[in-house]
Amino acid sequence: MARILSVWCRNWPITTWRRANPNFGAPGDAKASPRGGGDRAAVGGGSDRKVGPAGGRRPIPPPSVACGDTSPTGGGSVPPVALIATEGGTRRLAAVDDAAAALGLHVGQKAADAAALVPDLLTADHDPDGDRAALEILCDWCVRFSPAVAIDGLDGLFLDVEGVSHLWGGEAAMLDDLLARLERWGAPARGAIADTPGAAWALARYAPDRTIAPPGGQGALLAPLPVAALRLDEAAQAQLPRLGLFHIGQLLTLPRAQLAKRFGLAAVLRIDQALGAAREALTFRRPATPWFDRLAFFEPISALEDLERVTGDVMILICRRLEEEGQGAKRFEVVFHRLDGKAMPVAAGLSRPGRDAKRLARLLAPKLGVIDPGFGIEVVTVFALDVEPLSTVQTRMDAEAGVGVDESLAPLIDRLMNRLGSARVWRADLRESHVPERSVMRSAPLAAPGEKSWDPARPRPSRLLKRPEAIEVMAKLPDDPPVRFQWRNKTHRVRHAEGPERIGQEWWRTAFDEVGPAKIRDYYRVEDEAGGRYWIYRQGLYGVGDEPKWWLHGLFG
Repeated sequence: MARILSVWCRNWPITTWRRANPNFGAPGDAKASPRGGGDRAAVGGGSDRKVGPAGGRRPIPPPSVACGDTSPTGGGSVPPVALIATEGGTRRLAAVDDAAAALGLHVGQKAADAAALVPDLLTADHDPDGDRAALEILCDWCVRFSPAVAIDGLDGLFLDVEGVSHLWGGEAAMLDDLLARLERWGAPARGAIADTPGAAWALARYAPDRTIAPPGGQGALLAPLPVAALRLDEAAQAQLPRLGLFHIGQLLTLPRAQLAKRFGLAAVLRIDQALGAAREALTFRRPATPWFDRLAFFEPISALEDLERVTGDVMILICRRLEEEGQGAKRFEVVFHRLDGKAMPVAAGLSRPGRDAKRLARLLAPKLGVIDPGFGIEVVTVFALDVEPLSTVQTRMDAEAGVGVDESLAPLIDRLMNRLGSARVWRADLRESHVPERSVMRSAPLAAPGEKSWDPARPRPSRLLKRPEAIEVMAKLPDDPPVRFQWRNKTHRVRHAEGPERIGQEWWRTAFDEVGPAKIRDYYRVEDEAGGRYWIYRQGLYGVGDEPKWWLHGLFG
């Protein structure tokens, strides 16, 4: 069973607004105009100050301990803050900070009523798109803690920490490190760890902060929590207290059939998901892989030589794990995490599974020049993707035979793929089809050859044009091969010609109305006086429909 860490960024909209307004709350400048959230202007001549639309603010940067960020509220006296959204033509509070909540304001309250109760209330327009973008950046930043991170609603994250918590010395130390970074960044957050996302979500929001449920022991910790911790729908949450059901433990004692009949199958499913009886799928921001490792530094690094060195070190870590498990990977991704939280990945691909750390480091070295270290790199993570079993290969004893063709070509192909792109390095393989342009498919350069082979009685050109090109042809008789043709403004006199080879249309792939003699092709292999060999064809038949046309489709040699 997995171990899930749930992070609840309490009152996330207020946090993003404060980060977008770094001057807000500066000591001795409580009335200064905030930046990034819109121009601030006094309304009504009093102390009711409002902030204009915040739709243009940029997403906040992720947290980092090394940044030295402190709480944006500073140490001075600041007014309470609330964000406003328009619902059905009425402006209501969408988020309030702790100071506003202490004065009796709450989410959903009318903005006019809130202004009457708290004249010094500072308001701004709610920007849910900006909050979502900031949460996505925070999700990407959390990759340094786990390769599998998912967004939870509008204010939370799920991290699958199974198999990675030992890098911090245990789950408790990992949770403390994560929440400490968020606290220094000025983001109030709570966290918990359990076997299931539902249990971790409930413990993060309703149990004491930093609760860690032992494996298989989340049931006892969930029992005293309120029923709202089960993430039920609004109707069930409102009805359960009326029936005297206030805690999850009370629901667990009820017969499941009656519970499902009264509150629906969704309520039973939520209970099963929290206890681990039913699975809950998480949508991770990046493909989840257990092949993950990391390096953290006491001091940030920025020199290119240091980047090359740590790239080799982190590749040794992941390749050592692959070797111990008898595995190899086709793709490796190294991510450099800067002090400001920005993640910069570089990737290397292999034509066949491998785990040679030195070879992979050489493939990645030319790509490190594009890395901008900024104020420094504090963490490096590595992911191995497309992992497959890879057995140890014994060196051949006959020295005269040398290495196989695949072994000698693999380093060259890997360099070409990483320099030109994997989509530009491929091998042409045979595919069963009568139409020439459909009879060839792209395969991996060193993939195992198929069972089919080319028919020597029907040779095909080494270069097949992506699209046939029209040519002008002169022939002695209509059905004879050409004696001269013009292609790309150059005239070619034919010295030898072989054919025709008639290829019909694959009628089962097209509509019946489109099948006919006009689609028949007669191919010729011709050689001009300069020795060039070409593959040309005539489409259509003389005396049937339109006049046939000639095309050049490929080149031999």
